[in-house]
Amino acid sequence: MSEKIRFGVIGGSGVYQMEALQDVEEIQLETPFGPPSDRYVVGTLHGQRVAFLARHGRGHRISPSRLNQRANIYGFKLLGVEYLIGVSACGSLQEQYAPGHIVIPDQLFDRTTGRALSFFDDPTVGTDGLVVHISLAEPFCPFLNQICYEAARETGNPVHLGGNFVTIEGPRFSTKAESRVFRSWGMDIIGMTTTPEAQLAREAEMSYSVMAHVTDYDVWHETEEPVTVEAVVRTLLHNAEVAKQAVANAIRRLADAGPSPQANALQDAIITDRSLVPPEVVQRLEPIIGKYFSGK
Repeated sequence: MSEKIRFGVIGGSGVYQMEALQDVEEIQLETPFGPPSDRYVVGTLHGQRVAFLARHGRGHRISPSRLNQRANIYGFKLLGVEYLIGVSACGSLQEQYAPGHIVIPDQLFDRTTGRALSFFDDPTVGTDGLVVHISLAEPFCPFLNQICYEAARETGNPVHLGGNFVTIEGPRFSTKAESRVFRSWGMDIIGMTTTPEAQLAREAEMSYSVMAHVTDYDVWHETEEPVTVEAVVRTLLHNAEVAKQAVANAIRRLADAGPSPQANALQDAIITDRSLVPPEVVQRLEPIIGKYFSGK
């Protein structure tokens, strides 16, 4: 790509486009992991070039378990993205996170099964021969979390900095028993897509944060009706506009940001003797690992 785009946004349920983008172009990318969810919409926002992708495809066509998240993140890497903001709908597992609130979580708990979780662990696309153990103690970038918190607070909506985000497989909503167990474990919000998005972004050495917009109280809350698509969509209509404004605020605040704090996340994560890594693997993953093999 001749033009480097430092900022990326992944829109979740209800956020399928960013009308505020100007000088827009659409870019179709192919990756070693297959096609991303949709075309990347690249435009200018507060003087910065920003790449937007509808996580589920425009029109919400792709189920959470069927998302090709490796292709989505790899595509952002091809574009040059250093800072990636995810927008997600979520359910609340605690009283203080009410529908309409925004949560910027700082921890992530994985309850998914069968998803492709890494760029470095799939022989079907030829990544055998390279073992990488990424650190994910802090799954979201603290610097970007603070930016997103300040940006969301600027909208005037209630916003919470910090929280435990549990990702379930979906596409169904939780049973009451599951919801109660997640509450007892200390989980705060629940969704279906942040795993493996967060860890793939870290493997790609991007700063990643998610603005989680609460749509419901899941099914644990005895005074509320059980969560339904109709109820979720009703709240999404309000949340979507707030989300877009919060993202625009964040991009404005990031305009003078230096390199991503996660820019060297792989530096101590590659355990394989680099002289033994097959050249075709290095070539396939060059946008992500190329700088670590340039002197080989």
